[in-house]
Amino acid sequence: MKHFPYTIAGDETVTRVPETPADLDEFRAWVARKATRGQTIGADTETTGLDTFSPTYRLRTVQFGDERDAWVLQVEGRPEAQEAARWALRRLPKLVFHNAAFDLLVLDRHLGVPLEELGPRTTDSKILAHLYDPRPRHEGGYGLALKELCARDVDPSAPDTQGDLTQVFRSIGETKATGWAAIDINHPTYLQYAGLDVILVSRLLPVLRKRLAQEGIRDALVEFEHKVMLICAAMERRGMLVDQGYVRGLVDRLDEESAVHAAKAARYGVTSVNAPKQVATALVGMGETLTETTDSGALKVDKSILLDLADLDQHWQPRGTRTPNPLADAVLRSKRAGKWKTSYGVAMRDGLDNAGRIHPKINSLQARTARMSISGPPLQQLPSGDWTIRRALLPDPGHRVISVDYSAVEMRVLAALADEGVMKRAIAEGRDLHGFTAELIYGPEYTSFHRKLCKGVGFGKVYGGGATTLSRQTGAPLEDVKKAVAAYDRTYRAIKRFSSRLQRDARADGYVVRTPVGRRLPLDRDRVYAATNYMVQSTARDVLCQALVTMDSVGLTEYLLLPIHDECLATAPEDVAEDVAREIGKAMSMDFFGVPLDTDPETGGRSWGSLYMKKATTMIEHDSWYAANPEEAAAAEARRK
Repeated sequence: MKHFPYTIAGDETVTRVPETPADLDEFRAWVARKATRGQTIGADTETTGLDTFSPTYRLRTVQFGDERDAWVLQVEGRPEAQEAARWALRRLPKLVFHNAAFDLLVLDRHLGVPLEELGPRTTDSKILAHLYDPRPRHEGGYGLALKELCARDVDPSAPDTQGDLTQVFRSIGETKATGWAAIDINHPTYLQYAGLDVILVSRLLPVLRKRLAQEGIRDALVEFEHKVMLICAAMERRGMLVDQGYVRGLVDRLDEESAVHAAKAARYGVTSVNAPKQVATALVGMGETLTETTDSGALKVDKSILLDLADLDQHWQPRGTRTPNPLADAVLRSKRAGKWKTSYGVAMRDGLDNAGRIHPKINSLQARTARMSISGPPLQQLPSGDWTIRRALLPDPGHRVISVDYSAVEMRVLAALADEGVMKRAIAEGRDLHGFTAELIYGPEYTSFHRKLCKGVGFGKVYGGGATTLSRQTGAPLEDVKKAVAAYDRTYRAIKRFSSRLQRDARADGYVVRTPVGRRLPLDRDRVYAATNYMVQSTARDVLCQALVTMDSVGLTEYLLLPIHDECLATAPEDVAEDVAREIGKAMSMDFFGVPLDTDPETGGRSWGSLYMKKATTMIEHDSWYAANPEEAAAAEARRK
């Protein structure tokens, strides 16, 4: 038996690494004692990286511990240690992991302990930390990483063995990313790192529970977030099939597109579209006026500014408000094609498991508002109307893809929370909310531009965009935007009162907004005006998550693929797909403080992109796609007609 002693907060701790069958028997005896007492035990895994479903992925160690003792089981290539770890995971009644979804999926796939078996007995200390303060340290928060939390609440001198490991990785010629797979499994620093984490998380858990109790965070919210985490982990485990031939061609096309537009930019003296100084200098030389600067004083040429100069809206559609700048257009298109190639094309081409599936990571509790995120690839960042990337993702053979989303959920949530009677009446009558607003402000002869402006103002209330941002997005003069905002506030007076009340209450509560479910949303002192959009975005997220829990309770999780903003993506056998879509829509629909949250179930064809093909009228004119996909193109054309 290897022993690694370490002092934490004045207490002597020890990490044990069993080497013989007798050592494993001693470990089992320790587990049996802890199980009999019903004690919560810290648990963790060490692996070769983050790509859990890669064909070359390896689980190296599984570790368990309490406040003073840790056991590191080297399961890689050792069946007897694997069996001991499986037995312990099934024997212990309560476990705590930090970032549990990752470890639960690793243990499900690589140790054969199902997510459904282990999940209900698991507490995720990262969820508790997020409920206390969702901000990372660099945003002024309490912190979400295990080491920084323990440095605050367990021992200020708690060891940062991560830094020691990085030095070891460098000494063996590896990087921070590759070292996990290459380091000797018997390296003392590696084993001590593994053991200390479970001791630290065991000490952190009671501190976090106390903090939540002090802040009045209900156990029901903690339980809710754990349910959502497990549902999202089940979706991640399932993954999605990739049309590999299409993706290979897509990578080539995006590479070519990026190069074509980069060449256009080069005509204006920009040798790299990723060099902001070059782009800014060239734009000024073309007569453009740039006024915004970065913290360092450099001229800003971010996406929103370039879209404005190229006369494009947020969906890359022409605005018709100015002469498009050809350099801005070229830079935008080159950068987008390059990003899509790397973030989506290459990620899908190279990130497959043995069955040809990708498994996007779903972080169920991410932003300050708790909105979810998806990475590997970042599918939540896809433009709402795009089909190009979505076309690569397929339902299972014999299945159809399903999409169910809410109708204007953020605006409806805002109407309900603010108890805005005028807006609630429009929703009840089934009116187009943005058109209704434009009619109230500009009269029955309002134009499509008026509707677009009112839509922008409404979403500004939800997402926090100010008049300057809206002016840039729509191309409308700043004065016109300010007048539209003022008219919006006069039309929907309850929203203005609601926002003022939220800000007043937040200041009185230490710059914190509290949502209907009791979630704490800290505000920056210089951005108290964000209280409304934080409240609405967080509540809309909780609406979707409640729908996931409802779907899980009626047995629909097996069909789910991804939660994306206000949409649930699913797949079902062709003969029942329409029925499943209706059931998902039924589970998602609800009455929210007197406002109906309606859904729009859709069933598509042989790809996720098929749901968007009927929305993109130019798609069937895309010759290369039409030739490569005659069946889907014909179906898309038929639906369009």
